[in-house]
Amino acid sequence: MKPVKNLDLYADVQPSLYRGKNTLQIDEWSREEMLELLHYASQIKSMQKSGTVYQPLAGKTLAMIFTKSSTRTRVSFEVGMYQLGGSSLFLTDKDLQLGRGETISDTAKILSSYVDGIMIRTHAHENVVELAKHASVPVINGLTDLYHPCQALADLLTIQEHKGRLQGIKLAFIGDGNNVANSLALGALILGLDVRIATPPGYEMQKAIAAKAVEYATQYGGKFMMTHDANEAVDQADVIYTDVWTSMGFEEENEQRLKDFTAYQVNEKLVSRADSDYIFMHCLPVHRGEEVTAEIIDGPHSVVFEEAENRLHAQKALLASVM
Repeated sequence: MKPVKNLDLYADVQPSLYRGKNTLQIDEWSREEMLELLHYASQIKSMQKSGTVYQPLAGKTLAMIFTKSSTRTRVSFEVGMYQLGGSSLFLTDKDLQLGRGETISDTAKILSSYVDGIMIRTHAHENVVELAKHASVPVINGLTDLYHPCQALADLLTIQEHKGRLQGIKLAFIGDGNNVANSLALGALILGLDVRIATPPGYEMQKAIAAKAVEYATQYGGKFMMTHDANEAVDQADVIYTDVWTSMGFEEENEQRLKDFTAYQVNEKLVSRADSDYIFMHCLPVHRGEEVTAEIIDGPHSVVFEEAENRLHAQKALLASVM
């Protein structure tokens, strides 16, 4: 296998590079930039599948800060940096002086003098904003309580692969109006999808984010709907998406959530209202028998494991573009 270390050496991989660009939320990327990023991800995926070694980040280092545990985020970023020729550092709040009172701004400045990029997965979104404000290297949001942009990029790549297009695709999200729903809805609407979000009363997307969604639907030609009726959301949908009912950090609400979300399970009865060629998506991990039945997530319409794999390819495109 011949290593490819320069974009110009691979004919079909010629994206604009966005060196230094932060990714704190999905809509920091324009429609054109996002489409280019998805194309780049497809090419990077093709290179890996064909055995081509592609290492544009040789000599680069990514600091990975985790104050929330993860399987997919840690492994995909760590493996992604290795495959791109770089290296990564796994850091928890116990490894950093952040856990002992050092300020976020000081941490950002110190890390910026050592590494070429920072990925952070944490609770409060404002902490990521503060980190990016004081860092001189690109900061990537690996998940906060408000947004999950890297998951949305992988989701959009997966939809594009299976449906052959994005414009006009009907996407139904069933469940909690959480960080995954926020990023998926905004990214999808920017790319012209029709988005329906069905949540129990009291679990809707935040009003400010829903207002953005309405704005993007108008601007980019899609449609946006929020409803409490899962059947309405799923009607003729091309994509059905759900997430766990109790996200990390809300465990104390689990008993109440199980009651509130009972009517929002994705099962055979619900999906019968979708397009016959629908695909089922879930960001994982999954609680079979709660938000989705085993027959759906393990059935022929499910693309959840391809979706999880695409975290690697989408994030590699993001890393190579900004670093």
